[in-house]
Amino acid sequence: MIDRFLEVYRGDLWTWGLIFMSAILFSGCGMEPRMRRMDHPAPAPEITSKDYRIFDRQGNPAAFQDIMEAAAEVDAVFIGEAHGDPAAHHLEKKILTALYARYGSAPEKGISENRPKRPPKRPIVLSLEMFERDVQVILDEYLQDLITERHFLAGTRPWPRYRRNYRPLVEFAKEKKIPVIAANAPRRYVNRVSRLGPESLTGLSKPAQSWLPPLPYPPASPEYRRKFLEFWGETMGIDPENKSRASTESDTQSKEAKKSAEPRETEPSHPGMADAPPNFENLLSAQSLWDAAMGRAVAETLNEYPGALAVHINGKFHSAENLGAPEKLSYYRPGTDILTVTIIPAESYPEFDDRYLEYGDFVILTDPDLNDSPG
Repeated sequence: MIDRFLEVYRGDLWTWGLIFMSAILFSGCGMEPRMRRMDHPAPAPEITSKDYRIFDRQGNPAAFQDIMEAAAEVDAVFIGEAHGDPAAHHLEKKILTALYARYGSAPEKGISENRPKRPPKRPIVLSLEMFERDVQVILDEYLQDLITERHFLAGTRPWPRYRRNYRPLVEFAKEKKIPVIAANAPRRYVNRVSRLGPESLTGLSKPAQSWLPPLPYPPASPEYRRKFLEFWGETMGIDPENKSRASTESDTQSKEAKKSAEPRETEPSHPGMADAPPNFENLLSAQSLWDAAMGRAVAETLNEYPGALAVHINGKFHSAENLGAPEKLSYYRPGTDILTVTIIPAESYPEFDDRYLEYGDFVILTDPDLNDSPG
C-alpha cells in the first residue's frame, strides 16, 4: 500500500508529508525570492508519444482521439497532474489545444433558452488550481492586455516553475481569448483551516469570504476521507483515529516517507502551508476547502458561460477516482457531466498496473524518469 500512495499521490500531498514531519517549507514573504530563483529551470524536455501511454478506466489501451470524443459529451474535463511531470504539462497543452480546435467558439455570457446544451461549437474555459480566487482581477487584466506580464506575475503569486509548466497554457488562452479562471482558495485561509479548523473561517470579513465557497463548505465524502486516511496511515504509520503506531513495519515505512519528503529545490504542491500543525481532521478540512473552492469555481464558470466546456487542471489527488473537486462540482451544480483524466508517472510504465484501475475515465501513464520533482 505504501508504494501505491507514495507513487500515485505524493505529487499532490508532498506538502502534507512535510507538514507531518515538521520540515521547513516556504511561507509568507520569504517565499517570493525563492520562487524567483526557482523559476528558471532547465527547458522542458521534448515530449513525444513514446513518453506516455493512454488507457481507459479499466486499463484498456486508448487513443488521444478517444479523449476528444468523450469530451463532446461532458460539461467539464478535470486533468490531474503530478506537478513535476513535464509529460503531464505537455499533455495539458495538447488537450487544451485540441479541444479548442475541435469545439472552441467565442465565449458568450448569459443564458439562451434555445441554445442546445452542448452545441458543436462552444466556449472553452480554462480553470487552474495554480491561481487563487483573489487574483482573478489581475489575471483578467493580463488576458485583456491591460497590464504587462511582469506586473501580472508580481501580483498573482504564481507557482514556482510557472514559466515552464503553466505559462504555455495561459499564453495560449490569451492568444485565443479563452477565459482563465483562478480557481483555488487563497492559501492563507486554507492555512487557517489547517491550524484552527473550518469554523475559523466565519471570523473573516465578507470580502474575504467572497473568495471562498459559501460557508459552511461541504466536508470530505466518506470515500475521500478513506483515501486521505489511508495516505496518512501508510505515510506516517499512525492511525489518526486512535493516535497509535500501526506496526514496526509502519515505523520503517514512516522513516522512508520522511526521507522522501525532505525539502529539496523543487516546488511544493501547495506553497505557503508550512506552519500547519499535524492535525488530521484540520488537514482533511483544509484539503476539502481546496476541493470545494475549485468545484465551486468550475460550477460558477459553467453557469456564466452556458454550454461551455470547462477544462480544469489540478494536482491528481484532487480529482483521481472522481473524488474531491469533481464531487464538489456535482454538489454545487447537480447534473454536471464530468470527464476525468489522471496523469501518473508510473514505475510500471509503459505497462498498465491494476492499482490504477478507475483512477480516471482515462488514465495516462508517463515515463517516471522524466518527473523532475515530487511536486
